[in-house]
Parts: sequence; structure tokens; C-alpha cells
Amino acid sequence: MTTIDLQLGQRPDESGPPISAGPQHYSDEVTERLVADAEQIIARYPVARSALLPLLHLVQAQDGYLTPAGVGFCAAQLGLTPAEVTAVATFYSMYRRTPTGDYLVGVCTNTLCAVMGGDAILEVLQDHLGIQAGQSTADGAVTLEHIECNAACDYAPVVMVNWEFFDNQTPASARDLVDDLRSGAPVTPTRGAPMCTFTQTARILAGFPDERPGANDATPGEATLAGLKVAHEHGMTAPAVGESGSTAGGPDDERITEETARDQPAPAPSADLPPKNGGRP
Repeated sequence: MTTIDLQLGQRPDESGPPISAGPQHYSDEVTERLVADAEQIIARYPVARSALLPLLHLVQAQDGYLTPAGVGFCAAQLGLTPAEVTAVATFYSMYRRTPTGDYLVGVCTNTLCAVMGGDAILEVLQDHLGIQAGQSTADGAVTLEHIECNAACDYAPVVMVNWEFFDNQTPASARDLVDDLRSGAPVTPTRGAPMCTFTQTARILAGFPDERPGANDATPGEATLAGLKVAHEHGMTAPAVGESGSTAGGPDDERITEETARDQPAPAPSADLPPKNGGRP
């Protein structure tokens, strides 16, 4: 029978290390500061436990990864058990279970990025940094990560640093990127604000203001808008959805434009669809 750590709810055979490294408790000074931040976060939600995800980012901003102290803090603030917090934290890859460098460099090798050279980028970075994916450089500057789709296939191959995009990368440009990060040279993502450290990013993700220049000015790039541009050039519009949910109709059918699309009601469910759960209550 598999044993379970009753304190943290972590099976030893689960993917990734358990949340057991790092501080077990915070000092009074750190706790007081985190409590003040946590109160701001929790106040945004009608149900306190809904604040768990941003609170996990908050404690990750404190330690650089999730620790027993961070898990215990979140549990105490929300009236949860450490096992309940851990069950959520270990579901998401954005919460780190091991110490993370100042810059978390993720290389996508999913289908399109792989076809465009993502595998080569990962191989070059592993050789150049002298580490494997999942490891950190000795200076603590870079943690290299092999990740799944970044949802930026129109700019493949893509590398992310602290979840900021670096588009259309090559092995050479990716190598230069990590060198600049390690040397402290200014680095600006393809789409986004100037880089900040992993812990600073975690605090922003917890919901605190992002005061970097241009942080709130990002717009879609040409590749993302290419399909919309072609549609406009050819006078294409989306057909209106009728009362029955059908898009069929004559030439006088109302059409959805960009300006009116947001006001359209959701299509009604079709009577031909089987009931959910096979009709069971």
C-alpha cells in the first residue's frame, strides 16, 4: 500500500518532489508582512478560499518556490488544511516545488515549436548552460524548463522567461538570451515589459500592481491578427446564430461584426442533443 504524508497529502510516487524542502515556518516579521498582503488579496473574493491561487503566488514570491512554511501560511489564512492546499498547488505547473533561479527559462517543444526548431533550442541550451531541463545553473540565475504548449504557435518556436514571450527564437538567439540574463544585461521580451525576476513576477501574479514601463500596453502582433486581416480584406463576416442555434439562412440574415459580437446571446442548446449524464439526475 502506498503511504501518504498526512501533513502535506503527498504520495511519494506522484510526479515531482513533495513540498518538503525549505523553511517550515516564517519568522514573525515575515508573517506580519505576508498577513497584510494576504488580507488585501482575500478581500477581493466573496469566499475566502477562492483566494488560494493568488496566495500561492504570494508565498512563492517570498521563497522562490513552495515550501512547508508557504503551504502552512496559506492554509492558516483560508481555514484549510495543509493537505488541501497541497492538493491544489501540485496540480498546477506554475507553482514550483524546488528552488528556482531568478529567471525561469521555458522551452516549448510541442508540435509546431518542435517542427520549427524547439528541440534544437532545448538541446543547445542544455549544452550551453551545462544543465538538464528541470535544473538550475550554479549561480542561481537560470532554471531551465521543458514545457508544453505556450499558446503562441503563431510565433513558433517560442521561449518564455518568467512567463514573458520571446518569439521566433533560434538556437543562437536563445543562447544569447540566457547569456544576457546571467550577465545582468537589459532584456526586453518580444511582447511585454522589461524582465523582472521570478519572485517579482510571482508577486505580480498574486495581483499586486505591475509598475514596469509598458506592462499594460501589450497588443496582439501581426501573426496573431493575420487571419482577421484576411477576413476583412475579403469582406468575410460571421453568420448570425438563429433561435434554433442554426447558422443557415438566406442572404438577408443578420451578420455579426466585431462591434456587435460581444452583445450576441449564447446559442440555445439544440433539442437534438442528448441530455447530459444520459438523462440521469
